[in-house]
Amino acid sequence: MLAAAAGGLRADGRTSVIAQVHAGTPAVPFLESHGFECVLVLRGMLLRLDEVPPERVTRLVAAGPAGYRLIRWRGVVPDEHATALAHAKYAMADLAEYEGAPWDAHRVRETAEVVAKRGDDLYTVAALDASGTVVAGFTEVVVPHDAAGRAAQYDTAVAPEHRGRRLGIWVKAAMLEWLAAERPEVREIETDNSGDNEHMLAVNEELGFRVERESLEYQAPTSALP
Repeated sequence: MLAAAAGGLRADGRTSVIAQVHAGTPAVPFLESHGFECVLVLRGMLLRLDEVPPERVTRLVAAGPAGYRLIRWRGVVPDEHATALAHAKYAMADLAEYEGAPWDAHRVRETAEVVAKRGDDLYTVAALDASGTVVAGFTEVVVPHDAAGRAAQYDTAVAPEHRGRRLGIWVKAAMLEWLAAERPEVREIETDNSGDNEHMLAVNEELGFRVERESLEYQAPTSALP
């Protein structure tokens, strides 16, 4: 099957392939024996909202840094913030390079429209700087239409020049407060974090996320495959 897939990829002009597998399974030695190299470790984390004291969330939101204010929207980003949000997504430079596509206002809107077409709801909380024109940090959560009580954490990022002010945990706490009021049926939030993203792992652990699983992403040039 690997040979057939590799042949199809080469015929389509693809130069590399990525596979995601669970850590500790037979898939790991299989991929490594065929020339795949691990390029990313992902820790799957889960937050059970019933275990998060509301007073902790209130305290984190109230402790926001001076010189910033929170805004929020559901669905497609308002036009006046689209370009600023796209710039903030460059804070995820490693993922941007990995995805191979630049962020701009069009892509930001398009991503939200895709979520809406699925019937899901995208919620965004962002921190604006004192000018009111720069998105210093943001977080996104998607509530699927058939979530059965579970939402999915999407992107969270803080622009490099605004780091060290606890903006990440501020916007994420504000998101929890918003969801509690608007979507009380959401009882869990799941997320994946890069294993080397120590800052975001620490933020999520402080909020109450716990590691549920670990997965690995492997990459190989198609020319090296059978």
